[in-house]
Order: sequence, then C-alpha cells, then structure tokens
Amino acid sequence: MAGSGTAHMRTDASPVLTVDDLVVEFPVGRGMKVHAVSGMNLDLLPGETLGILGESGCGKSTAGRALMQLPAPTSGRVLLGERELTGLPGRALRRARAKMQMIMQDPTSSLNPRRKVKDLVAEGLSIWGFGGSEADKEKLVRETLTAVGLDPDVVWDRRAHELSGGQCQRVCIARALMMNPTVLICDEPVSSLDVSVQAQILNLLERTKEQYSLSMIFIAHDVSVVKNISDRVMVLYLGKTCEVIASEDINDHAAHPYTRMLLSSIPGANDRDGDLTPTSTELPSPINPPSGCRFRTRCPLATDQCATQEPELREVRPGQFVACHHPVL
Repeated sequence: MAGSGTAHMRTDASPVLTVDDLVVEFPVGRGMKVHAVSGMNLDLLPGETLGILGESGCGKSTAGRALMQLPAPTSGRVLLGERELTGLPGRALRRARAKMQMIMQDPTSSLNPRRKVKDLVAEGLSIWGFGGSEADKEKLVRETLTAVGLDPDVVWDRRAHELSGGQCQRVCIARALMMNPTVLICDEPVSSLDVSVQAQILNLLERTKEQYSLSMIFIAHDVSVVKNISDRVMVLYLGKTCEVIASEDINDHAAHPYTRMLLSSIPGANDRDGDLTPTSTELPSPINPPSGCRFRTRCPLATDQCATQEPELREVRPGQFVACHHPVL
C-alpha cells in the first residue's frame, strides 16, 4: 500500500513477529470511520527492539493493541513466528497470544485493585494451568519479583494502591515475564512515571530483555527514550509509516520532514542545519485524512505532487527507508 510499502521488510531473516498490511478502522456513525492505522508492515527479529515513534493520535498504541488482537484489526495479518493470529477462534487465540505479552501505559489502573501482588503475578500461570506444585509456583513468583527489583517479602501481600507508580510497573513487567513470552509489547511504559523512575524501568527492560531472550516493541512519543532503547525505529504519522531507520542514525540522518520536526522539538537538542518548522501544529482529522501524503498539510516542503500521489517507502541509505517525495538528505 502506498505510504507504507514493504521495502523495509527483511526477507533474509526469520522474524519472531510479522505484520502484513495491518489496517485498523473504527466506525463513528453516518458511514464515517476513523482511519487509525493504514497499511502497516513490520518485522521483528529475535532479540531486537523496534521502537514505534509518533505524536499522540498517530495510531501507535492502536497498532500495539491490534497486534495483540485487542481488538482484532480490520484487515491484514499478524504472524507470531509462523502462526497467524488473525482469525484464530477464542481459546486458540488466547493460548497462542500468551507468548506475546503487553505492558500498559498506566501501571496502576492496569492492575486489579482488589488482588494482592502475589496473585497478580501468578495469574497467568493459574489461568493456563501451572504444571508444578503450589510451592513451585510460589518459588517462581518470588524469583520473578526479585528479577524485576522487588523484594517479595515486602510486596507479597500488598495491593496496587499500596505501591508507587514505579513499583506497579515492575509488577506489570513481572506478570508479563511469568508467561515466558517471545515478544513483549511496551505501550508507553514510562510516560506516567517520574524521570528518575523512568531510567530505572528502562534499564530494567534492557536487563530483562537479555535475561529472558525477549524481542520488544517499544511504543512512545519521546524521541530520546525510543532512541536509547531501540535497535530500529519506525516513525508513524496519522496511521502511516513515514520512516524506518536504525536508532543510532536517527539524530544525524533522519530524512523525513516529520522525523526532523520530532527531533527539533526536543528541548535543548542541538539543531541540525536546515531544521524544519511545521506550517501548522494541528493534526488533521483521522476521519478525513489528507489526500496523497498525509503529512503534507503541515510540511514546509510539500508540493502539488504530495497532494495527488502517496509516497512509498524507499531505501535512501543502507537500512534507512523513507516515504517522502522530497526527503531531506
């Protein structure tokens, strides 16, 4: 699909997660619909962290939930390994999806306020039937809590309201790890936390990724956070993929005008020569997105071609793909 394309998909590897032409739309009455995600394609390799970056309203959290089939996408395919998740019936989907866990943006509200930490972390094992004894399960829960930096003896009988935001997020990470997932989807896991706690959680995610051999999708609107934790970054705008680039190259080689604007918005960042200023700060309506390139209504480089022809992702440097008629190279 134009504006997304598949040029960035790696055919010489065996991905743990593959997304093929993902479309998510929501009806809003009178025949109208919100175009939340339009033709997303991505692949995630073993041990890799893919960052999904964009403003609020760009569709990144919706895409993350669609990967989990929460709800199922309007069209497209999601393959976990070689197994397609889209279209699986209820129990088969839930069992297959157990290997793909998600960490939510608000840690406190994502935990059942009536349950104790020991029960929250063990919940997945209880649902799917843990093969060992109760003593074995308790030992595993304690080991996992310790791995995420919590003292089991301190938090064992506490509930969510008795924990700090950082502690709640550690509980959420422990709960996800209990299922021994292949893929961990992190939906803005540090945006609601203090800066000092953010660093702790990011370091924890890096350690657990290595310890548990995870692949991660890290969703955020903070450029510096995504850059520091990701191997590869996918930039979204209004449901479309603008650019795919190695995280180490994003500061010096970002070529899409939208990516450049995201970088220039960082307070105190060193401006690159020729940094761009958006012609508008208003995000267009996802109900009636602009024709051609969806970013054209805010892009200072837009031409008539941008209004009539959607750009396709193309390689502009090794490993860097841009969907733009006028990339800044």
